[in-house]
Amino acid sequence: MGLNLRDAISQVCAPGELFEVTTRTRGTVTQRVFTHSPATLRDIFDGARDSSETFLVYEGEEWSFADVMVAVDEFADALVSHYGVRRGDRVAIAMRNLPEWIVAFAATVSVGGIAVSLNAWWTSTELAFAVDDADPRVVVADRERVARLLETCRARDTPIVIARGDETASAPEGTHHWIDVVVKGATMPVVELSGDDDATILYTSGTTGRPKGAVSTHDAICQTLMAFSTGLVVEGRRRGPRDHVPQDPTSFVLIVPLFHVTGCVPVMLSCFSWHFRLVMMHHWDPEAALGLIEKYRVTNVVGVPTQSWDLINCAGLAEYDTSSLVTVGGGGAPAPPALVARIEETFENGRPNLAFGMTETNAYGPQNYGDDYQRHPSSTGQTPTVVMDVQIRDDQGRPLDAGRVGEIWVSGPTLFRGYWKLPAATADALVDGWLRTGDVGYLDDEGFLFVQDRLKDMILRGGANIYCAEVEAVLYEHPAVWEAAVCGLPDDRLGEVVAAVVVVREGALVTELELIEFMTPRLAHYKVPSRLALTSERLPTNATGKVLKSALTSRYFRATP
Repeated sequence: MGLNLRDAISQVCAPGELFEVTTRTRGTVTQRVFTHSPATLRDIFDGARDSSETFLVYEGEEWSFADVMVAVDEFADALVSHYGVRRGDRVAIAMRNLPEWIVAFAATVSVGGIAVSLNAWWTSTELAFAVDDADPRVVVADRERVARLLETCRARDTPIVIARGDETASAPEGTHHWIDVVVKGATMPVVELSGDDDATILYTSGTTGRPKGAVSTHDAICQTLMAFSTGLVVEGRRRGPRDHVPQDPTSFVLIVPLFHVTGCVPVMLSCFSWHFRLVMMHHWDPEAALGLIEKYRVTNVVGVPTQSWDLINCAGLAEYDTSSLVTVGGGGAPAPPALVARIEETFENGRPNLAFGMTETNAYGPQNYGDDYQRHPSSTGQTPTVVMDVQIRDDQGRPLDAGRVGEIWVSGPTLFRGYWKLPAATADALVDGWLRTGDVGYLDDEGFLFVQDRLKDMILRGGANIYCAEVEAVLYEHPAVWEAAVCGLPDDRLGEVVAAVVVVREGALVTELELIEFMTPRLAHYKVPSRLALTSERLPTNATGKVLKSALTSRYFRATP
């Protein structure tokens, strides 16, 4: 690479530049912020109104930015006029990757509503919890999610708008087809917004095993989008001999769900902000993704390491032209150093990248790319970033020197405001403007961050967070289960897979298959353990009675299937 990171940041963020950085003090917290950041997300959307450039490509459909904004205005009018959505009201979105997801999101936050992203993989029970927790004024869902939500929403008298339903048939009681609630040509309602208004609730696993709603403001998300964009410019300034000079306009292929923070913020909203083309995938299919990359000359692939492995290992890879790719990577799960080398070897111009982010940071954090990533393949990037500071602290919250292992704390304007209706959890996570990430790692002498483990008892399977306590709770519902403990096992493709050890009650009979069948209707498919061990021995514990999960893996799962 040419410039080092700090010199490149100094150039890109100098006074008078688009990405100029200054400081802002709120209360006792002082942070670096972007001087020219939009105040609200609606300001970003308004900037796309007159653009005839293609924004969305979805299964043969092409939507210009202007087309999307027409639909946004019409649906925003429906939310206000038909459903009475007011500033601060929640609007839940439950669907796979569809253009209507983006329209519903933009419409909601443009009228002061809070967009609540529901996991489309959740079961009816899991969706019901989130709907009860967020208490939305209206839910927007595709057909499959409508079927899972109907009973809950009817009981709550919460209306549902059906996206891409069978409009030739009558909508079920308590629902309306999208086409029946929008008025063609309707304009955006006039609503006063502030950067401090809440804009999103994205659910993430919490300390109780139940998902927690992470709330972010307009300002936090706008600052995040500026930070991601600055990263792209900084990478350009640091371009070295191995880096490809793009010949194609910047574009992204959407290979992660929009309900996930990565799909929503750094991918979809970045494209909306800077008028990049977004090629959407309804669901993940590596060969289909390769076809889209070739057809639309996609430059950026942002997903989880699992998807990078899938692309590399796709049998038909050699048949597709992937020369347009500039970056291949993302975040959301550990990436083994071997993957870095494989990406570098496999793609003609696409270089590996990895970012350290989480829902509570709006996916933003240190990022490792290109030559730096080759030199430090186990690191998630150099710190500090443009607007984020990183510290390693001990269990008393005291900063540690380089090389010392402790909990990773981060601070910056991209952080979430707090957990929805959970003040105690918020106070535990946010301390004087710093976020306790729950991850363990260290910084080297150059400021490169190395993530070693997680304090949180959570499994990352293919980028999806799985909380052990939630899976254990379901196992404990089975009458033959005496004790249960869930842990993650390393997996080359998924990062980790779910494993469970079950102590069977004396006199009871149960098989692994029976337990799997018991859990399947109660948990999303990705949470169901792929490996089970049944035993009559008590689980190993420490002096305080806590199960020693490291002992579980060595005792019950030594062999790789």
